[in-house]
Amino acid sequence: MPGMTSPGQVSEEVAYTELDAQLDAYLTHLRVERSLAANTLEAYGRDLADFAGVMIDRGRADARAVTSADLSEWLQGLAKAGLAATTQKRMLVAVRGFFRHLVRRQVLEADPAALLRLPKVGKRLPEGVSHPEVEALLEAARAKPRDLALVVLLYGAGVRVSEAVSLDVGGVHLDAGLVRVVGKGSKERVVPIGEPVIQVLRAYMAEDRKARLKDGPNDALFPGQGGRGRLTRQAAFVILRRLARAAGIPRDLSPHKLRHAFATHLVQGGADLRSVQVMLGHADLRTTEIYTHVDDAHLRRTYDAHHPRR
Repeated sequence: MPGMTSPGQVSEEVAYTELDAQLDAYLTHLRVERSLAANTLEAYGRDLADFAGVMIDRGRADARAVTSADLSEWLQGLAKAGLAATTQKRMLVAVRGFFRHLVRRQVLEADPAALLRLPKVGKRLPEGVSHPEVEALLEAARAKPRDLALVVLLYGAGVRVSEAVSLDVGGVHLDAGLVRVVGKGSKERVVPIGEPVIQVLRAYMAEDRKARLKDGPNDALFPGQGGRGRLTRQAAFVILRRLARAAGIPRDLSPHKLRHAFATHLVQGGADLRSVQVMLGHADLRTTEIYTHVDDAHLRRTYDAHHPRR
């Protein structure tokens, strides 16, 4: 928290307050008991540190001194500072979780954040990747089996990039047509893969992957440089950007956009939303509902093809 000092220590600029200790304990709870991903924990830490700075400036150096009025003014300050509604919502979610935690631990009798309302955020539709663009990307990747396997896995199974680079060979069950991935919160899920994905992964695992293992055994599906460790998330981004340029796609292409394409194309192809939710690993079906948006042309084609009074 502020000054990155340890409990009981004082930095040259900012004293380590009771509020800092309470927030640090909450972050430890999220890491140890809730098993939140490192990126999520980092985001929570930043937002809660900003919140603590404002509260301490107001003379609220202990969560037990924070009132509903303090929180309302803090939230209004975020809006006045010009922060996007999505950012305000993310910060408020972090703060509300913190105060709920203190109530559960009986540090507080009442939750001062209970009545705060989340800012309304319009659903932001994912930037589309068309079928022709996916085909062009696959064609650009064919010269390098590892790159092709990565693209096929991201688009063909809809896994997150962190899940793809964390995947072990033992999690790939080609005969059964399944991959077993560990997602957010260390939750495991099984995702089906089709025959085209199976063929690409089988070919990659039989030759190219083995050729990369120069320094001995490695369980990673995608070994890192020289066969050591794992391919990093950053390296996966670089690979996709390079392939996008080679494919003539006129914008940055991230792994997450391929995950969006996986879900969107499934829904447009008639997949039910609940099945897509399970494959994506979404805890809440409302998160998956964004993929029900399709363009007018697709709606027209669906109507013309299926409506009895067309």
